[in-house]
Amino acid sequence: MTTTSAPSTSTDRYREARDLLLSLHGQPERARAEFRYPDVGETFNWAVDWFDAIARGNDRPALTIVEEDLSDTTLSYDEVATRSDQVAAFLADQGVSRGDSVIVMLGNQVELWDTMLGVMKLGAVVMPTTTAVGPADLRDRIERGQATAVVANPADTPKFEEVPGDYVRLSVGEADGWTDLRAAYQTSVPPAEHPGTGADDRLLLYFTSGTTSRPKLVEHTQVSYPVGHLSTM
Repeated sequence: MTTTSAPSTSTDRYREARDLLLSLHGQPERARAEFRYPDVGETFNWAVDWFDAIARGNDRPALTIVEEDLSDTTLSYDEVATRSDQVAAFLADQGVSRGDSVIVMLGNQVELWDTMLGVMKLGAVVMPTTTAVGPADLRDRIERGQATAVVANPADTPKFEEVPGDYVRLSVGEADGWTDLRAAYQTSVPPAEHPGTGADDRLLLYFTSGTTSRPKLVEHTQVSYPVGHLSTM
């Protein structure tokens, strides 16, 4: 009797490519000869096809944040998956949808990772932004990145008083005129559905440092950023 195995999913192909490189650690010649970038198919969303696939029901530590006073917060993979589901649903309720650009202007805090994954799960576009930038840079980023939403800490919201635009304002904490993102964690939502993003759909817009001239806008797709990172292995 002949049996046929089920076709491998994008998650399987991504894992196979990663595991091959891990198995060839210290063998660069073999890695160069044997590695091939995985074909993840026509639809791909790293947050759903990869992160959620390994995170659901996984109680291993995924994230630890250590504060200056040495207090720390540790979340499991399953907790991060659930929290990012909540943020994704909350963002959708605020009008953020697939293809929208979202400025994420947060420090190294739990909400940064929840928001990054939540934006990805909607098929929206992450625009990571350092908290050091001022109103002039923010105006430039909102204009060139066509941002439709901003997520920031209350301490940074005054910078946006000089940044006009009809964009959604979300703060991690109370701020006058801003919606508190923390309300997302009070909701019960189902796991995020696949947004149907294609492998070539935009995932991330990154502004360079602009050391010698105006910052340049770099685009990454659903594949070029998460799958492309395998080159650094």
